[in-house]
This record gives sequence, C-alpha cells and structure tokens, in this order.
Amino acid sequence: MDPDVSTSERLTIGIDIGGTNLRAAVVDAGGRIIDVEQLPTPSSVPALETAISHVVAALRSRHRVTAVGLAVAGFITADRTSVRFAPHLPWRDMEVRDRLSRILGLPVVLEHDANAAAWGEQILGPGGDAGTWAYFAVGTGIGGALVTGGRIYRGEFGTAPEFGHLTVVRGGRSCPCGKRGCLERYCSGSALELTAREFIATGRHPDSALAEHYHSTPEGITGRTVVSLARSGDILAGEVIEDFGRWLGRGLAVVQEILDPGLIVLGGGVSRDADLFLDVAVEEMALNVVGAGYRPLARVETGVLGADAGMIGVALLAGAVDARPDTGSDARPETGSDSRVDSRVNP
Repeated sequence: MDPDVSTSERLTIGIDIGGTNLRAAVVDAGGRIIDVEQLPTPSSVPALETAISHVVAALRSRHRVTAVGLAVAGFITADRTSVRFAPHLPWRDMEVRDRLSRILGLPVVLEHDANAAAWGEQILGPGGDAGTWAYFAVGTGIGGALVTGGRIYRGEFGTAPEFGHLTVVRGGRSCPCGKRGCLERYCSGSALELTAREFIATGRHPDSALAEHYHSTPEGITGRTVVSLARSGDILAGEVIEDFGRWLGRGLAVVQEILDPGLIVLGGGVSRDADLFLDVAVEEMALNVVGAGYRPLARVETGVLGADAGMIGVALLAGAVDARPDTGSDARPETGSDSRVDSRVNP
C-alpha cells in the first residue's frame, strides 16, 4: 500500500480477459472508469502475458495505480493463485497471480471473470439488495456466479458454478471446452453466429436480408450482424434472436431449479440487447421449471455495469486488497472501512 495515496484517491487496474478481447480499465475507489485500453486476446501464453504487460504499461504511463486485478474466463484455484483451465485462453494448470505480479511489479488479484462481474453488481448494482442471487453473463461464452449473504459461493474446489458448459443437447454443437452440446453453444454471442449459419444452410427465409447477404459467405456473420438486422426487422435475424432467447430461458430454468435464487442478473456484452430477447427468455424459464405457476420465481434483471462489470469488479477487489496494511499478493479484502466498497461483506 502506498501511504501517500488516500483510499478515496486510489486507482487500480481491472483487466477482463475474455475469449475475444482483453479489456483493461483504470478504476477509482467508487467504481468509476477513468481510462481504458483494449487488445484482441492472444492465443499463446507468451503473447497473452505481453498483451497484459502492454495495457498495464500504457495505463500506468497516464495514471498512478497501486494494484491490478485479473478477471479470467476459466477455472481458478480456490486460493485464487492459479488458472486450472480456460476454454478460450491458453493457460493450463498455470500459476498466474504471482507470476504476473513479478512481471508487472504490482500486487495482482486473480478472479474468475463472472465472480468479478458479480462483485461489481453486488457493490454497485442490484445484487446488494438480494439475499441469494445468481449472475448469468452472456458474451463470447457464458459465465456464472452465485452470491449468497453477500459472499461469492465458490464450491469446494473454487470452480462453482459453471452454467455455460451444462450439456443441453446430447451430441450437439462442438465446444472449445472439448464437450458437445454445451449451453453456451446455443446461447451466447458466438451462438448467434452458429444459429444464423445453420438457419441459412437449411434454406430458412432465403429472401431475408440475412440470408441474401451471407448465403455465400456465412463465415462473415457476427453476433452484431444478427442483432443489427433483427433491430431493422429482418425476419430471419429475428428468428435467430428468438431461438437464442428460448435457450437462455431454458438455462435460467436450470439455475432456478438448482439454486432457487431470488434474483438473476444478466450481464456480459450480449445483455445490452436484452430488450430483444429478455421477455422470451423469462417466459421460457417459467415454462421449464417444476411446479410452473405454483412457485415464486427469481426476478430477472440486466446488470447496471454491462460489459464493464468484470473490469470494475476485479479492480474493486484489487483496491480492497491494496488498501490493507502490509499486503502481499495473497491478501484478501476485509470489512471495516467507511467506503462504499469495503463496508460490504468480503467476497
């Protein structure tokens, strides 16, 4: 901890390392983003470490920061020092926290990306008013977190919960995790592309703008393409979005059945277009739970932090650790401060 920097002035860097992009932000103690850097996520360990070093150096050249938080889309060990496995990233059974702390010359906090995002929504969003609630992040893939009594639930080995890789179609679409038929292959940003290609290949609505533009080059379809065309009224793009919403609702039903939360918060980059699919998803969720119509269900809301939740949440975690006297990289946030962040129950 730098004794010359007050808690209210302390800045940390939060880095959200997703399957597509690596996004880094300087965040103040109140969760406000001050500055941002972004790069494509590299596919090798040396390139990924270089990219992290680059964005941190760029931000440090403009701001006085005291710690770095890494939000990673993968399995983190219970002590939050290592990455066991990440479907979209190159780390495999690697000690990451202390290694990057040495490379960067700053304290580093390592966290699962969905847990980090959930912590941001717990502090600054709707999670703070809920007893038990689930975070359901929809981006390139799907991430999940469970918060109960103000604490992140991690499970015995630190990997709970894993919503995105629930098998929903036996022998279905192949997944980068090595399985087939995972939920995120039907309900994610990348799933929008896959579904659109399948619909075009089967000849559905050949006169639609989506089919006409991409029949010969389906590899050019992106999730944003589908969303944009759906908003313009394209019938095929609209059906892709509806299919996405139905799968999302089935996934939310599983969350409801197993965890019985009072609130489900949708986050991730795809959630910014929730107005296109949220009603369908909630309807589908209600149809797919046991005792439908005879039990209370979670309210489903979009998070207030959107795609920035992971960066903000992990930056706040890094700031909470750095605020403790004589911290090492293995320190964890505690309660006791008067600040909005540190006065909440630790994660």
